[in-house]
Amino acid sequence: MVRENFEEKLSALKQQVLKMSEMAKTSLSKSLYALEHQDLQQAQDVINQDEKINAIEDEINDQAIWLIAKEQPVAKDLRRLVITLKVTNDIERIGDLAVNIAKSVIRIGTDTLPEEKQQILMTASVVEQMIDLVIEAYIEENMETAFEISRIDDKVDHQYGSSIETLLTHMTKHPDEISQITQLAFISRYLERAADHVTNIAEGIIYLVKGKHVDLNT
Repeated sequence: MVRENFEEKLSALKQQVLKMSEMAKTSLSKSLYALEHQDLQQAQDVINQDEKINAIEDEINDQAIWLIAKEQPVAKDLRRLVITLKVTNDIERIGDLAVNIAKSVIRIGTDTLPEEKQQILMTASVVEQMIDLVIEAYIEENMETAFEISRIDDKVDHQYGSSIETLLTHMTKHPDEISQITQLAFISRYLERAADHVTNIAEGIIYLVKGKHVDLNT
């Protein structure tokens, strides 16, 4: 009976993590919609939502620490709780990066953006795919999917380098657009960092399953 109660608490905690991850993904998607359509109200909504993501992170962490202290779990159960603390930190950072993108959109305002914006939005769609995959991998504790995320992250890194090179080239030809180009460069960097945090979560999934640390961000 005690074991069943503990499993129920672990399951409830996992559902909270999934809820938080969906919230962070929604914030990222909204910030990218705001970029594509230069929708300043949507960008502000993302900023306003951030406190809710931070609040649920605090709830999850408090519950995980309480379970560690009260139940004194061992082996895989302990890894589940430790990884929960790590995963929520990475999810919270993805939410923060969505806010950073939204703030860049607001700084750009209604100024006309160069067509290089589309290259950034293509990278964004890959990052969103990574988030979907890592949520799936977390639910199923699937190592193969976690390793696949690492391979996709390499693609994002390549696209980031290409975007920065293209933006710098555009800037030299259109110095009057330096403000917009600078914000697009920041957004490219935020997306690359979001992909890194997704990869960190994938590392945690592998540790959960195998009990071994791997570095996928190499």
